[in-house]
Amino acid sequence: MSDTIQKNLNYKKYVIDSRLQYFKPHSTKIEKTFAEDISSSLDGTPKFINPKYFYDKKGSELFEKICTLPEYYPTRTEISILKNLQDELPDFLDHNFRLVELGSGSSTKTRLLLDIFTNFQKKIEYFPIDISEILTESSELLLQDYDNLHITGIIDTYEGGLEFLKTYDDKKNLIIFLGSSFGNFTPKDGYQFLQKINSTMKPGDLFLIGLDLVKDKDLLESAYDDSQGITAEFNLNVLSRINDELDADFDLNKFAHRAIYNDKDQRIEMYLQSLVNQSVIISKSNLTLNLQKNELIHTEYSHKYRISQIHDFLTKTGFKIKHTWLDDNNHFSLTLVSKN
Repeated sequence: MSDTIQKNLNYKKYVIDSRLQYFKPHSTKIEKTFAEDISSSLDGTPKFINPKYFYDKKGSELFEKICTLPEYYPTRTEISILKNLQDELPDFLDHNFRLVELGSGSSTKTRLLLDIFTNFQKKIEYFPIDISEILTESSELLLQDYDNLHITGIIDTYEGGLEFLKTYDDKKNLIIFLGSSFGNFTPKDGYQFLQKINSTMKPGDLFLIGLDLVKDKDLLESAYDDSQGITAEFNLNVLSRINDELDADFDLNKFAHRAIYNDKDQRIEMYLQSLVNQSVIISKSNLTLNLQKNELIHTEYSHKYRISQIHDFLTKTGFKIKHTWLDDNNHFSLTLVSKN
């Protein structure tokens, strides 16, 4: 990638060694966006916080804990499908593919894909895209275990990372978006995001998306409101992040975690509920937030899908279905598509 493109996209390049480099937007850009987003989302009705802001360092660590909870089936179920792809996925790939991951986190599932790539590539290129600084730590751990791995990390939003990727080079990409993170989007925003991914892809690129399926309400609600309270801590942590980064004075003891399944819209809805009448000052957003007792701040949707719905919205956003894999209980799906 040319220095001109790097400068125009407002990224700074960090070279760690010959196998690891990463790009990150200038910090002033990140802070301004966070402050502006929080100001607009909490100043309206209904009040909400974008779930992408869950994932600061502590939030990412808490989510990794969630993934190991007995109630939280999505991670272990998706891993079981990925393990079964060892023999089938290589049929769709060759030695010219790079692995690109949206929301890499701690890269636990990434290793299963890298193991597949190791079987037919002498040099593996991996581009993790994640808004959290945890990307750098997980990348260094991966390099210890894969001698032929070369990593270019992008610490940014998905949209920013995809725009970066679009102008980078002509190598074919396998883009993966796991964990049913797509379910966080509203249907309208999700449709636009899939169009964004499609517009980023070149002929020959592939996209693998993991999506959670519609199932029993009790199973769903317990997955998002666990008995140990880790999900509650994860939800409340976004207020701690606003306190730390935007000079706010949220009192976390005055809020409670709420998670319900909306059967009509096929989604888990997560909220922070104000336990008292209160006012909160968010200095860097120039906002005084007034909350009534029991008022809700929406923090996350997690949509669930039927296979027919998945195939429908993927084809309508310009993709061609290559294959769909399911677990034994039909709880989760992985679908591989190409640009139509």
